[in-house]
Amino acid sequence: MMNSAALSIHFAPLLPTPFSLVLAGGALLFIVASAFIFRKGLIGRTLVTAAFMVVLFNPSILEEDREAVPDTAIIVVDKSASQDFGERTERTEETLDTITRQLSSQDDLIVRVVEATGKSDTRLFTALDQAYSDIPVQRRAGAILITDGQVHDVPDDVEKQKAYGPVHALLTGEKHETDRQMLVIEAPSYGIVGQTIDVRYRVVDSGEADANAMATIVIRANDQKPTMDLVPVNVEQTITLTIDHAGQNIFEIEASPADGEITTVNNRVPLLVNGVRDRLKVLLVSGQPHPGERTWRDLLTSDPGVDLVHFTILREPQKVDVTPQNELSLIAFPFRELFEVKLYDFDLIIFDRYGLNRILPNYYFANIASYIQKGGALLEASGPSFAGEDSIYTTALKDILPAYPTGSVIESAFTPAITELGNNHPVTQGLAWNADQTAANKDTPGWGPWLRQIGVQPKHGDVVMSGVNGQPLLILDRVGEGRVAQLASDQIWLWSRGFKGGGPQAELLRRLAHWLMKEPELEENALDIISEGDSLLIRRRNLHNVSADITLNAPDGTTKAVTLKEGQGGWLEAHIPAPLHGVYSVTDGTQKRFAVVGEINPLEWRSVVTTADHLKPITATSGGSTHWVAEEGIPDARRMNASNRNFGGYGWLGLRDNNAFTVTGVRDIPFLPSWVSALLLLVAAVAAWWFEGRSGMERRRRAR
Repeated sequence: MMNSAALSIHFAPLLPTPFSLVLAGGALLFIVASAFIFRKGLIGRTLVTAAFMVVLFNPSILEEDREAVPDTAIIVVDKSASQDFGERTERTEETLDTITRQLSSQDDLIVRVVEATGKSDTRLFTALDQAYSDIPVQRRAGAILITDGQVHDVPDDVEKQKAYGPVHALLTGEKHETDRQMLVIEAPSYGIVGQTIDVRYRVVDSGEADANAMATIVIRANDQKPTMDLVPVNVEQTITLTIDHAGQNIFEIEASPADGEITTVNNRVPLLVNGVRDRLKVLLVSGQPHPGERTWRDLLTSDPGVDLVHFTILREPQKVDVTPQNELSLIAFPFRELFEVKLYDFDLIIFDRYGLNRILPNYYFANIASYIQKGGALLEASGPSFAGEDSIYTTALKDILPAYPTGSVIESAFTPAITELGNNHPVTQGLAWNADQTAANKDTPGWGPWLRQIGVQPKHGDVVMSGVNGQPLLILDRVGEGRVAQLASDQIWLWSRGFKGGGPQAELLRRLAHWLMKEPELEENALDIISEGDSLLIRRRNLHNVSADITLNAPDGTTKAVTLKEGQGGWLEAHIPAPLHGVYSVTDGTQKRFAVVGEINPLEWRSVVTTADHLKPITATSGGSTHWVAEEGIPDARRMNASNRNFGGYGWLGLRDNNAFTVTGVRDIPFLPSWVSALLLLVAAVAAWWFEGRSGMERRRRAR
């Protein structure tokens, strides 16, 4: 750094400046007036007055000690996801190394390198503003941006653009790149189960692409067989999708690759649509009337989302009596309408203490078994008849029921208990009642007893609750594509009546119904992925010692193996950082789940071809330049005088040399000491008086 000194004239008036100016103006008027009146002494009086005014304004010499300070240049390196395509990463590293080496020889230049690691977009000028935040404008040498040109925060303010100094863009991609992108214009987040939704999309070709090209579209819905269509590019299209089930419905729309495109990452877009059931259609078939029948009915009719059809079989079709037909208040059971014509209209069938009575033909039970195999749901609440000759286990339902009767009916009080497996099953996990009583005696669950249990022996399924002497009470099972729940007691209604404290009857039956309806949050081996800001929580229920190996797919198409570790509440889990914005997916080979971090269609993937268009306004305004590294090579960096207007050309770029400095010391040196000024003023006044006197004497002498 070089030191220097600078001199300047400084005024420190002895009187207030306004008064001094008034005095100077008065003196000037006096001089002019005396020139017209006396016609003599103009020069002398003017010089004396000027000398007095100079002394009055007190001039001095201001000497500054200056120390040169370096300018600062910023190199912003684009580290966004689109920089990973092609050879952009290698060119970026090579360009940064070369430019840094060229500028390192400049002693009066500080070079700062900052990285912009945008997730959903590229924000180079945000990083540039942070790097320049402590650097005044007069010390800014300029900025060099190493990027693919897809920048999303270019400032519009012209003055701010100029304040950066010359801005140069070094583009790492290649000219004439092409890319194809699947762009979803509109898609609903929710849909009614069994109904359809409309999705608007467009296949966008950018860069050097054929405007009249066609693209093949592949549509996948919930891992079903894909469908295909042929559509023109750059034209808005609409597809209709069906919501198959409640919870997360997964759709994926993928466009075929374009010739020579730089990446296929943005050719597909997953859609997550939450399926909501409009109304749950339930068929409740009761046997002989009993106190619990009203409990089932009240529970189901209290839910506005349930359409309940309830039948209690009281009159057999073969029954003959003398009552006239027009006076009968009971109708024959509509077998065919319920178990053949409209069977598949129901979401759930409940048999409550149902005994055969030889009313339903066996092929109707075969229809029900087929309905379960194809995705239906059955809840069987056993009564005493299940243990006898009239048990429905003697029908075709025996192939789908998870337990068979032992023939015993246990008439004694017992407290239902959750099994070890049930503590981790979503239907019974955390089921609680009367927290105060549970806290006082941890050996009791806090709910009241039941008075009867039907003896059953499990064949398969999960026993989640037990009764007398640990015998199975509630068994859950999957049958084909459907589900079956078997409750070996007809006493759950005691909880709703508050018998000896009651119990969580409503919550248990709600969870049971939702599990039968395949609600995702109640899946016993559920796979889940949750977005938590910039990280992901991957979880899987560990009910049946499931595999802990999961595959994670990132928005840029990369895959990663994730091993889950034992967590709380029977979960296997792992926390994974999410450095990119977009859609992540996890799969275990059978299940697939998605989560969105940031935007589902981030700016970073909407256009990935290298371009100079976004940065052209600021490079032109600031006097900078644009260079295609792949074609022109890496430009030479040089320093230039700040007075230049053009700081770049083919093969070179310039940074501003501001010649900035800081003042390290200041000295105020008077022109003359005060006594010398006073003496000179006196001499000037006497001299003016003497010359004016002699001039007067000379004029009088000539006049004689």
